[in-house]
Amino acid sequence: MNRQLTPKEKRTIRFAAAGIVLYLALFYGPTVTSYLSARREAYDNLVLQAKALRDVIKPYEEKVQTATNLMDRFHMDPAKLQRSTVMAEASAAIQKAAASEKVAVGPIRETPGRPSAREAGSIQFEGSGPIASVMALLHQMDHIGYPVIIDTVQFSSDPRMPNGIKVNLTIVVLDFDAWKPKEDKSHA
Repeated sequence: MNRQLTPKEKRTIRFAAAGIVLYLALFYGPTVTSYLSARREAYDNLVLQAKALRDVIKPYEEKVQTATNLMDRFHMDPAKLQRSTVMAEASAAIQKAAASEKVAVGPIRETPGRPSAREAGSIQFEGSGPIASVMALLHQMDHIGYPVIIDTVQFSSDPRMPNGIKVNLTIVVLDFDAWKPKEDKSHA
């Protein structure tokens, strides 16, 4: 059974193989071609959707990066801020910052803010300590985790200690809800 094929048998097998390939190409070729073109079209549609989604997301990437940068820089998480407690929490954070810088805390007064000025309230802070400690406290104010602005600063000497100063600060706590953009309902 292991005999050699004759040249005529080899030629017949070649013609038969070519015929089978031609048969398969003629009858199944359009089906395979349509299947592959449908797959290619689905892939192209998916690529177009991905590009469209990237174009929609692209403007927000810069805003997210800016917001993340501000949150990291000011140690503030706007999702945790609550309007009802922001004044008390900001006051406590200021007192904690003063204590960490070894500034003696004096009287603290909180006053309600002006809605027209977009502020939740203001805090009048009095403290005293060495010059370096007071300056470190002023530098640390933008890192307390609350939207505050130092409105006024008044220094005076403290006769009770050498190189000591008294500081009176008026700190405005911003109303973060007022800074959110209002929805325009005129198109409804």
